[in-house]
Amino acid sequence: MGGGTTDLNEDTAGVYLPLRNEDGIVNASDDSRLKQLGYKQELSRTLSLIANFSVTFSIVSILTGLTTMYSTGLTYGGPVTMVYGWPMVGMLTLTVGMSMAEICSAYPTSGGLYFWSARLCGKDWGPLASWLTGWFNIVGQWAVTTSVDFSLAQLIQVIILLSTGGKNGGGYEASKYVVIAMHGGILLLHAALNSLPISILSFFGQLAAAWNLVGVVVLTILIPLVSTERASAKFVFTHFNTDNGDGINSKAYIFVLGLLMSQYTLTGYDASAHMTEETKNAEKNGPKGIISAIGISVIFGWFYILGITFAVTNISYLLSEDNDAGGYAIAEIFYLAFKRRYGSGVGGIICLGVVAVAIFFCGMSSVTSNSRMAYAFSRDGAMPLSSLWHKVNNQEVPINAVWLSVVISFCMALTYLGSEVAFQAMVSIATIGLYIAYALPIFFRVTLARKSFIPGPFNLGRYGVLVGWIAVLWVATISILFSLPVTYPITNETLNYTPVAVGGLLILTISYWILSARHWFRGPVTNVES
Repeated sequence: MGGGTTDLNEDTAGVYLPLRNEDGIVNASDDSRLKQLGYKQELSRTLSLIANFSVTFSIVSILTGLTTMYSTGLTYGGPVTMVYGWPMVGMLTLTVGMSMAEICSAYPTSGGLYFWSARLCGKDWGPLASWLTGWFNIVGQWAVTTSVDFSLAQLIQVIILLSTGGKNGGGYEASKYVVIAMHGGILLLHAALNSLPISILSFFGQLAAAWNLVGVVVLTILIPLVSTERASAKFVFTHFNTDNGDGINSKAYIFVLGLLMSQYTLTGYDASAHMTEETKNAEKNGPKGIISAIGISVIFGWFYILGITFAVTNISYLLSEDNDAGGYAIAEIFYLAFKRRYGSGVGGIICLGVVAVAIFFCGMSSVTSNSRMAYAFSRDGAMPLSSLWHKVNNQEVPINAVWLSVVISFCMALTYLGSEVAFQAMVSIATIGLYIAYALPIFFRVTLARKSFIPGPFNLGRYGVLVGWIAVLWVATISILFSLPVTYPITNETLNYTPVAVGGLLILTISYWILSARHWFRGPVTNVES
């Protein structure tokens, strides 16, 4: 093990004795608990609660999700959907997070969700439950990385467009091939950063969390302050936009579609679970990382929505592809705020740069989480060429899993070259596919393991089952709602392919199980020598 971690030495009597790390702290309980769960300590356990939280908070990343999905919120319901939908989705997401945190406390391993499903379902159903959960989790994570880094490439394209004069001033509009090339370059940088020791990555993670928090506060205050034209409080808190141009008139339907902005943003918090084998006092700090990342994101996210929405005066213009930002609503808001005040939109472009850095950090942390999941899943033999992907280098980094994750994310983005519809279907797995993986172990905890589940130090007590059922029902609800058509009339180009993508993943996973995996996959496999 590397410096700063706790080694377990075996003395002549065969008794394991904890050694103190360079900080003089004994973390024998973490390694011992991991050994009880069937794994030996291979990754460097140096992360504190703050470090664990920082990775997860930077993946949830308010600036990433709300900035890139703000146009969706404006289109479907506008201010009312965003201002009231965000806290509603936030509270329900918190029930999912609390249920996951309770299970994480009982089983603090890098495998996270799929390991939980295996343990909760027992010997008979455990392998299948673990298989389904694991594949939905890892494919969902790859889709998240694809989506995040692609959104950064698109934002860079918009920044270049505005910096060269804007759409109406002859600005440079990058082709889809250039955008894909930028996406590939971003992924390469993320792979390089994630090849560094976890101690260095931990520093970047904490920097990312600070950048997100400070960035949100600064933009929330600055944008409405600079704007010469501000919305009234009545507009921000009561205006409901029904002019979506998509043939949808039902207010309830429009409101539901607008919730995607909030739910897309509040994903990725399973990262705290995937980092538990590198976190000190994992049984407590892993769960705290999950809950604090969601809670703080919900609070700061709401103020960010309010601040930006006070700078909105003309929704149809902001969404028009004929504006200087080419229809990228929040970029146009930033750009116009400074241009109208100072005669130049440079300040707005700098603000977009702040968001771009936050998205970069989000993608970096997403690859970190991806690689730990791939490392754990391959350690249990679930992936093709598993022996290759769970190798750990001298810095105790699952280096092959890091590069596998970025290569797959790049391949998923290539669908954009063929069809934007196909790309959106691929990315939809980032929300629905990931949430299905979140819900499966919670469902098993409140059904099959209702009486047998032994909670860890963090638990919900007698409310665990109730909160679990609320979480499961919410995931079932959004899985249906976000599979509904978003445009009428329905054509090949307007069909919502989310159910096709998620259903396709389910069919592939089940087929692989029936034809092959059921004969050899037994769920999590111990690597501790008896």
